Order: sequence, then structure tokens, then C-alpha cells
Amino acid sequence: MVKLINAGRTDGGRATRTPSVRWVLAGLSLSHLLSSLGTSIANVGLPTLARAFDASFQQVQWIVLAYLLAITTLIVGVGRLGDLIGRRRLLLAGILLFTVASVLCGAAPTLWLLIAARAAQGLGAAVMMALTMAFVGETVPKARTGRAMGLLGTMSAIGTALGPSLGGVLLSGLGWRAIFLANVPLGLVTFVLAHRHLPVDRREPGTAPAAAFDRVGTLFLALTLAAYALAMTLGHGRFGSLNAALLVAAVFGVGLFVRAEQRAVSPLIRPAMFRDRALSTSLAMSTLVSTVMMATLVVGPFYLARTLRLGEALVGLVLSAGPLVAALTGVPAGRVADRFGAYRMTVAGLVAIATGSVLLAVTPTAFGVLGYVGPIVVITAGYAVFQTANNTAVMADVRPDRRGVTSGMLNLSRNLGLITGTSVMGAVFALASATTDVTTAGSGAVATGMRVTFAVAAVLVLAAVALAGTSRALTRRVPQGS
Repeated sequence: MVKLINAGRTDGGRATRTPSVRWVLAGLSLSHLLSSLGTSIANVGLPTLARAFDASFQQVQWIVLAYLLAITTLIVGVGRLGDLIGRRRLLLAGILLFTVASVLCGAAPTLWLLIAARAAQGLGAAVMMALTMAFVGETVPKARTGRAMGLLGTMSAIGTALGPSLGGVLLSGLGWRAIFLANVPLGLVTFVLAHRHLPVDRREPGTAPAAAFDRVGTLFLALTLAAYALAMTLGHGRFGSLNAALLVAAVFGVGLFVRAEQRAVSPLIRPAMFRDRALSTSLAMSTLVSTVMMATLVVGPFYLARTLRLGEALVGLVLSAGPLVAALTGVPAGRVADRFGAYRMTVAGLVAIATGSVLLAVTPTAFGVLGYVGPIVVITAGYAVFQTANNTAVMADVRPDRRGVTSGMLNLSRNLGLITGTSVMGAVFALASATTDVTTAGSGAVATGMRVTFAVAAVLVLAAVALAGTSRALTRRVPQGS
């Protein structure tokens, strides 16, 4: 890690020490932490918020959904906007928006004003998520890109793991407003670090001057993604006529978006990008793997509570094992990707995820908690290796004027996988459990549901392995020494 933060950029073959790069990485890491914390810390407060606003659980779920929808629909657009107007100024604006929106969330007098503030907070988070990875290409030597990506992955995992515990403490001691106001001091520190240490925006050689922002394409993409996300999340596991209509609208929106991009002078996403086999393969693998990872969150709590009969506190403790492993694995995974190459470690991560999924599908219930935690550790460690290597493979050689939009597409593929996994893997679990209400299913039915769900997960990951095997273009990055 010391080597990473003290390394400088290479200019004309000479290594130039950049002392402030450690502070650049600190600012980028905190940005990543903020965006993941914004999701996880709000989830734990939903029951309290339902009581505070005298609202149904379906209504308060929009507090989380508004945040996720804003990120999902806007992340590619804000990434491209950063490429055009300057990533530093847009990232600073995103951090400031997130911080101000956190204040508005904490001060909201009504539920719908809180939801609106959460949507604004999600826009700020979209900016931070899209541009932090893009900045790695400007501030970290290419040979150490993997370590920087691993650090960002670690901070994301820490934010996910920290949210429920920190939120619980704040709720019990200071009330629900504190779970949003807690973001404010961290946001201010992040803004100061980014303002002082991020490299000044400058036009890269060969970049076309004053390219226009593709407003039409951005609008079509946002509406399409919103329709898809709502189709996958509304109905609480039941796919009704509204879900079907939204899915049809999403398919129709894809056609409109593709047509708009073909006609645009400066398209949001150039059609030629999808002819890049490495990029399209990486995006597809990211979506598949994220779909599988969502199964651990959908199935895990029911299996631990109903089959293993753990109390709420123990369920929470066991579920924290995954984020903890991801936090500990991120930076080492980056080092390994830098040393052995992104392609090899992408495949290694996928194989580990598939192995863990198979173990969960065949391990008897008699093995108890260890029979669950062991495979989860394998899956999560594999995911950390895969995500770091996959992101490194894509971002290491991307053109400077497309870093923002490419980073946005990587984050979007992950979000789409998580959204799809919530619906699809949840449906597989319910179907395999042979019940319409998993919350009342017997222990044996839940155990059967878990085994079938992770058998399906293993098949999906093996499909990702097959995709990786068809694209040796992921070896664009030559393995570097440590």
C-alpha cells in the first residue's frame, strides 16, 4: 500500500513522484465509502421511519428505491458529462450535492420531501461512483491500477458493512434523523480532500473540443433503466400486469435509445464500444456475478433464521461476514491482479464464486453455521478478486475522454445485476421452497430453496466463466511485477 500511495505518474519514460497522490486516493476512497454507506445505513431505519411518518412499509421503501433509481438511471449520463466538462468540478459538485441532500434528509418534515431529498442524494452518489474509478487512470500508475481498484472495492465493502451497525446505534441513541446527518461531516471532509488534491481539469491531447452532451440519448437511457428497475422491484416478488407493462416499456426504450445513439453527433454511448469484445464481455460478466451475489442477501437471512433458527442478533453477525471478507480482500486482490494480470484473476475469481455456490448447494444442514459461513467466505473473496480484476481490465487502457462514461457503464452493470438478482433469485428461491410466502415456510422448505437457488447461481457463474473464455482480449494488460 505504501508503494501505491507514494507512486508517481510516468511521463516520457521518467517516473515523477507525486506526493499528493495519497490524498487523492483518500478523497476518492471516501467518495466510494459515502455512496455505499448512503444505501446501507438507510435500510436499517425503514421500520422506524414507517412509525415516524405513520406510513406503510411499501411507502417508506421508496426512501431506498429513490436513491437506487437515481444512481441506476443517471450514472452513465453523469460519467459522460464528467468527460465533457471536467471530472474534478463535477465530482466536487456531486460530493457537495450529496452532503447538502443529507442535511435535507435529516431535516425533512414529511415522507415525500425525504424521498425527494434521497433522490438528490442518489444523484450525488451517482456522480461519485462514476467518477472515482475514472480518476484512478489519471492519478495512479498503470502498473498499480489493480491496487487502487482494490482499495475502492474495500471502501465500498466497509460502507456496506458499517451501515447497519452504525445506523442501529444512531437510531437507538439519537433518532432517525441522525442516520442521514451522519453523512454530513464525512461529506465535508471528502469535499476538502478532493478540492485540495484532485488534479486540475485539463483537455487531453486528441480530445475533440466542445463536444455536445447527448441529452436525448441520456433521457431515453434514464427512462429505460427506470422502467426496468421498477419492473424488477415493484410487486414484492409478484410479477403482475404493471411489471409486465414496465418491462415492455423498457424493451421499447432500448430500441429508441439505440436509434438515438446512431443519429447523435456525439452519442452518450458509442455503438462501437459494444464491438469491443473485452468491454462487452466484462459488462456481461459483471451483471451475471452481481445477480448471483444478490442471492446471498435474498436467501441468507431466511436460511439462517428459519432453518438454522438463529436469533436476529446472530443473523446480523453472520451476514456481516461477507462484507468483512470483501473489505479484507480488496487491496490484496488488487496486488494479485497487478502481478499476474487481470484476465487470470478474473477467471480465478469466477471459479471461486462458482465453487462457493456449489458448496452451498450441496452442504447438509447438519453442518450448521459453519456450513454456511465457509462457502460464503469463498464466494465473497472470489467476488472481491473478480470485481477488482474486471474493473482493472476495463479501466486500465480506456481512452482518457471516455473514462467517465466507461466507469459509469461498469457501475451500471453491477447495479442492474443487483436489481435483477433481487427479483429473479428471489423468485427462484420462492419457487424452490414451494411456497407463496417464504416468511412462513418451514425449515426444510427453506433449506431446499437455498440449495436450488445456489445451484442456479453456480450455473450463472459458469456462464460467466464461458464468456471470459471467449474473450482473450481481457489480456490487454500485460502482467506487471510487484
